[in-house]
Amino acid sequence: MPGENLSRDEAHERGRLLSVDRYDVALDVRSAVRHDGAAATFRSLTTIRFRCAEPGASTFADLLAPSVTSVTLNGRALDPAVVFDGTRITLDGLAAENVLVVDAQCAYSRTGEGLHRFVDPEDGEVYLYTQYEPADARRVFANFEQPDLKAPFSFEVTAPEGWRVLSNGAQEGEVEEGRHRFATTKPISTYITAVVAGPYHYVSDTYRRAFEDGTELEIPLGALCRKGLARHFDADDIFTVTKQGLDFFHDHFDYPYPFGKYDQAFVPEYNLGAMENPGCVTFREEFVFRGKVTDASYEGRANVILHEMAHMWFGDLVTMQWWDDLWLKESFADFMGAFSLVEATRFRDGWITFANRRKSWAYRADQLPSTHPITADIHDLEDAKLNFDGITYAKGASVLKQLVAYAGQDAFLEGARRYFKRHAYGNTRLTDLLSVLEETSGRDMAAWSRAWLQTAGVNTLTPKVTYDAQDRITELGILQEAAAPDHAAEPHVQQGSDLRPHRVAVGLYRRQDADNALVRYAGAEVDVSGPHTVVTELAGVERPELVLVNDRDLTYCKIRFDEGSLATLRARLGELVDPLARALCWAALWGLTRDGLMPARDYLDLVLRFAGRETDIGVLQSLHGQARTALEHYSAPHRREDAARELAEGALRELRTAAPGSDHQLAWARHFASVASATADLQLLRGLLEGTAKIDGLEVDQELRWTFLKPLVSHGVLDETAVADELARDDTASGKRYQVRCLAARPSAEVKARAWADVVESDALSNALVEATISGFAQLRQRELLAPYAPRYFEMIERVWQERSIEIGMVVVRGLFPAWQVEQGTLDAADAWLAGHPDAAPALRRLVSEERDDLARALRAQACDEAAAPRP
Repeated sequence: MPGENLSRDEAHERGRLLSVDRYDVALDVRSAVRHDGAAATFRSLTTIRFRCAEPGASTFADLLAPSVTSVTLNGRALDPAVVFDGTRITLDGLAAENVLVVDAQCAYSRTGEGLHRFVDPEDGEVYLYTQYEPADARRVFANFEQPDLKAPFSFEVTAPEGWRVLSNGAQEGEVEEGRHRFATTKPISTYITAVVAGPYHYVSDTYRRAFEDGTELEIPLGALCRKGLARHFDADDIFTVTKQGLDFFHDHFDYPYPFGKYDQAFVPEYNLGAMENPGCVTFREEFVFRGKVTDASYEGRANVILHEMAHMWFGDLVTMQWWDDLWLKESFADFMGAFSLVEATRFRDGWITFANRRKSWAYRADQLPSTHPITADIHDLEDAKLNFDGITYAKGASVLKQLVAYAGQDAFLEGARRYFKRHAYGNTRLTDLLSVLEETSGRDMAAWSRAWLQTAGVNTLTPKVTYDAQDRITELGILQEAAAPDHAAEPHVQQGSDLRPHRVAVGLYRRQDADNALVRYAGAEVDVSGPHTVVTELAGVERPELVLVNDRDLTYCKIRFDEGSLATLRARLGELVDPLARALCWAALWGLTRDGLMPARDYLDLVLRFAGRETDIGVLQSLHGQARTALEHYSAPHRREDAARELAEGALRELRTAAPGSDHQLAWARHFASVASATADLQLLRGLLEGTAKIDGLEVDQELRWTFLKPLVSHGVLDETAVADELARDDTASGKRYQVRCLAARPSAEVKARAWADVVESDALSNALVEATISGFAQLRQRELLAPYAPRYFEMIERVWQERSIEIGMVVVRGLFPAWQVEQGTLDAADAWLAGHPDAAPALRRLVSEERDDLARALRAQACDEAAAPRP
């Protein structure tokens, strides 16, 4: 990745000099259908009209391309060999008004960055799409690649006959000789321009909205996917959520959707969940479900649709000036996605998912050595790439939820409305938003920002309760602790966190009826500040069995329990009626386990006893994932075999008793497959796969077949012949990914060596197949086979980082870290690499230090589990 970085200082200077009036971009992608090597590149012709505040000054345009045919500046031909270095075009002697024309040969991508080219193995059809964030538009056309140099864009794409081609604007006129012309956009940043092209299956609809002033809005809607997925494409459900979201945002934002049409493209081999390109949103095609999935999957897709829609205002209409303020779009979109999901769709329990899943992501990120304030210090594009993380998304959204509780929902939304109207099509910084929120709420937003946006780390809130002789509360206090750094952080990372102001609800729970159900019988909201806050409203209340701090999940914090509450949860967690309260308790118990304060065996025991009573399917699936992590990473090694057997027995028991055909049955089937290792369990999976065994109501569709096949292959029960037979049943792009994963999972030294070479020594695999190969390679129960690769990892990562794109570099560095070898030697090797490579790319050091921290956490958790007394 040498030469591709752009620093904040460089961007600031260029932004000071330039303002861009317009881009005209013409792409010729007819070469995409060639199969003789000519499909490596496409023609990109770009005309940029821009002004310079200091005539005579010099600057540069960005372009990542194999070759440049010609460069013309203000009618003057420049020698490409002199002005183009492979990443930048030097521009000297600028005039007050300038016209730059660049004719280049740009490369199709196989990494999901730039213009990605995918050949469908099912029918040989070629599909293209773009993905740019934060700075890969320069792989497709010459530009000034920074978010504050916004401009209108006009795209023309020449494509093979019969292809459907989409961009941000609506298509204009008839297609002539394969040329598709698109309406000029409003001023937008380079990273949210888009092109989608290929023989896509396309479904259309229309959204209509009448406003109180008598005006009407009509938005053409489109949804598309590969032809091979058309039979699975539930466009009606996608359009339903889309219309509900548009209604919600029009109701609350008082600013009509500003970008004309609204297409949503589900594309192959996509690196992200989705991308908010205005008028042409792109999603990973895994959101087109090929088989039965739980309702949590539909909820997740709806949340992503609404998240991207919120970006049309937060991010696209109003854009951050530089990536420091990435939270101005991602935190808001994450919060508004959950908010609109609950208020406007059938997924009324969306805040439970938010509390259980999104905030777990945030808590993990905020305890890593790379933790950073929500308003981060982003020096360059590599920093920006890694800051699309749990802090920027989920912590930021959690803090905004706290802000709504602090300032009031009406004030928050009115602030958003004023923000859009003042800064439409412009760029903003933190102070621009805080100023409108101060106006509408009357609160001191500067103090709030200092506490919540400009410090790192997560506070811990713990109840402390005393009682009188009549078992009534004499005092209920909330103790607040700052984050205590316990890791080897990078030198620039701010340690710990301040004691912040929190608006929290405290809930008191006890058994209230003959069913012994735990229900809330008293509670209070209180502003917590400082190390000790007394909840005066609850003095005199009868003794609870459970005290839940942060009831209703109003703030962002880790919660702990007093001794009596923890004993209640150990005995009766499944009797807690309120699903959000139960999700918060599960999350807190998981936090105790991750922090090495609760033995893994105790957490697994809770899952075995109470997960079967969990009603929320999303929470249940989270518990399954956490149980696997506890088993593989946090359990004492000598306990692991027994723990795996117990988990598998529990999963099979729940699978057999779950309602036939239910989401819970499907979730337990998948969990059983993930933990099965005993001979009898593997034979049952084989019987379900081959049809010789049945479980009432369980439909073993193609997706579930692959789920059952992988453990059978990784344990050596079935071989590559079975994988080949399964691919013959499912000879599709999805089937190919599963095949690659299964083949790399086989328990063979030769297989592991080949998989390692395919990823580390070659760049022939696409991004999706790199991920599939790594997923198959890193089987945690094949520790002996993987042991030789721990030292090789530290020998190769700097070379891979230098040679590959940042996207592939991130996947390899994270995916091949020797997490299978949880021992002090691995930790020492990571520390030695960090100490011996102080000048390595900061982004690479960050990735290694994060993986190192997870490893150290696993060692602490294993020590806790080792020291725990056996269960009676």
